[in-house]
Amino acid sequence: MTNIFIDGGRTLLGHELVETSLQIYGGSIAAIGHDHAHGLGVDAGGLLVLPGIVDLHGDAFERQLMPRPGVDFPVDVALIDSDRQAIANGITTVFHGTTWSWEPGLRGAENARLLLQAIETLRPQLAADTRFHLRQETYNLDAETEILQWLADGRIDLLAFNDHMDLTGIFKPAKRARMVERSGLSSEAFGLLVERVLSRADAVPASIARLAQAAKAAKVPTLSHDDMTPDMRSDFRTLGVAIAEFPINEETAVAAADAGDFIVFGAPNVVRGGSHTGWTRASDMIAKGLCSILASDYYYPAQLLAAFRLVADGILPLPQAWALISANPAAAAGLTDRGVIAEGRRADLVLIDDSVALRPRIVAVVANGRLVHLTDAGRLLQAGPARALAAE
Repeated sequence: MTNIFIDGGRTLLGHELVETSLQIYGGSIAAIGHDHAHGLGVDAGGLLVLPGIVDLHGDAFERQLMPRPGVDFPVDVALIDSDRQAIANGITTVFHGTTWSWEPGLRGAENARLLLQAIETLRPQLAADTRFHLRQETYNLDAETEILQWLADGRIDLLAFNDHMDLTGIFKPAKRARMVERSGLSSEAFGLLVERVLSRADAVPASIARLAQAAKAAKVPTLSHDDMTPDMRSDFRTLGVAIAEFPINEETAVAAADAGDFIVFGAPNVVRGGSHTGWTRASDMIAKGLCSILASDYYYPAQLLAAFRLVADGILPLPQAWALISANPAAAAGLTDRGVIAEGRRADLVLIDDSVALRPRIVAVVANGRLVHLTDAGRLLQAGPARALAAE
């Protein structure tokens, strides 16, 4: 593995930006402020040097799988393209949010299995540390046995409990129409499927409890999605589900914060100035201390843009804004080796030109000690012994 020297740059150390240099050996940050440079050098003068972004929930890869309804592309092609997009937006650890629903089609059983297999197969050649976030639709009872086995085998990195069944009814016709379209079923066939799934509703709570217990035994962090009330959040917390993902109202977010839960909102919500569903405004929650993590959700550039939007709007200073997309999601996922810049930590770094307000430009990305993205070759230099050798 090539040693890398990051020469200068305003580097985020703890809660401060410090002008310093970094030496990287073997995938880790070996020294901070070290004058004796070795290996490939990157001139970070005038740039921010920040920890790589950790994305707990991103399903934008679905757009590569099915760019248009009914138009499929191979899973490996979709994941490789998604990896390039994630890295180009500073995401060095990505949890692909793969929904396994009772629906057929894009979010059906076959796609979930294919995605898991593809992630495991492709992982060594992907630039971002790519992990599997299984979003289990709680009414998908037929999947329980297989998911229990996946947990036991260590194949799942995050497990979320989703319930979109209430969104299939006549009161949400637009949502239902989208679900019908991606399922490949006729409207009549989809309606019959919903009726069959709902007929087993009494078995859902016990299934959730068994899966939560299995995840706890496997040391897999768990999330509850779209918690609607404090009682719902409390019920999941009792099961050991410590991450509240997209609570839909402030009351529920307050209850989660008071209990010390991690709280996830979507970064697109911050960038756009509100939720596309009309629910909680993430910037308001952040200002009130009711959000600890921002996820890319459905748009990979959103985390980077959201952090700088929070700074520009005076909601948070950059170190605290950046923690929402680096240190905090790393902590929630149990990844103690990343999310901050410190000696001995994993060398996941993003070098950013912040000279244009609200439009941060990523110049370079280092992932696990490898230079995996560079937009300005003029910033490359040879350092230490390598520079001396080149001069001979």
